[in-house]
Amino acid sequence: MSLTPDNLFGIHTQALDLWRRRSEVLANNLANVDTPDYLARDIDFRKVLSSASGQSKDLTLDTPTTGQIDPAAQSAQQLAYRNPTQPSMDGNSVDEQTEQANFAANGVHYQASLAFITAQIHMLRTAITEGQS
Repeated sequence: MSLTPDNLFGIHTQALDLWRRRSEVLANNLANVDTPDYLARDIDFRKVLSSASGQSKDLTLDTPTTGQIDPAAQSAQQLAYRNPTQPSMDGNSVDEQTEQANFAANGVHYQASLAFITAQIHMLRTAITEGQS
């Protein structure tokens, strides 16, 4: 049996990367809160994670070798525009309080996935070194 990070930590390795990318998107929204005509973006976590885990019903492009598709282009396709909650005179759709709340919640999710991975590593270390003195 081959032990890879995917079967050791489950979906948490992919989730951790997705939480990291989402924090970058939310930080970008906050940085552009005063930019005219800037449209807030976000990642649909459930949709992206289900497609990454193979549970998606969408047809995906199958590539015979890695590196054929630009990862930056893929992540740009996963971004969606957020519906504005408060209209703005300058066309900016960023709501600072919503972005800050989403950023904080995203940080909690990131820490939870990281804590799970850390606990798994600790459990494996304990199992490996338990019989030794």
